[in-house]
Amino acid sequence: MSATMEGTRRVEHTRQRIIETAERLFAEHGVFSISNRQISEAADQGNNAAVNYHFGTKADLIRAIVRRHAEGMDRIRGELLARYDGSTELRDWVACVVLPVTGHLAELGAPSWYARFAAQVMTEPKLRELAATELGEVTLLRAIHTALHRCLPELTAAVCAERDDMARTLLMHFCAQRERTADPDWPATATILIDAIVGLYRAPVSGAAH
Repeated sequence: MSATMEGTRRVEHTRQRIIETAERLFAEHGVFSISNRQISEAADQGNNAAVNYHFGTKADLIRAIVRRHAEGMDRIRGELLARYDGSTELRDWVACVVLPVTGHLAELGAPSWYARFAAQVMTEPKLRELAATELGEVTLLRAIHTALHRCLPELTAAVCAERDDMARTLLMHFCAQRERTADPDWPATATILIDAIVGLYRAPVSGAAH
């Protein structure tokens, strides 16, 4: 292996270690409670400015964590879109929302930290906007929501958007709760969530909410 290739390998290993350490610390303590210096120390980096060197800002580090997991979930979304292409069943499209998350968590094994990290991000408006911007580039996610909304012609675009937001919040916070257990049953969790989210979308709309 050339010196250049070895150097590249070491840099990538360091970046991955920082990402994994930051995700765990953010999940356990909250994003704003953990400094870049603490992450560098917990990742066993001799340079306390390692996070700044490899990622720049904390926002850039959070983007890197989001991207790392988005890739795995998007692969599952692609498989589900191919399976349900042309379906007019709401449950099929809700499954396309839920299963990429629970399936990815199952692939991560235990312990995992992603659901708790994502739940932390969702509670902070600025971080939520940052993650949404990153995920807004996921074409398959947009395609799923478009197909899901077609199953709900009785709902206005505004109500659909509100219920999308409710569904995401329920999905991530319930997964975060399950992730804290020693051996999460992700298939069972997926079924529970699909049942609940289908009911959420099918709930009646009061006059004031039209």
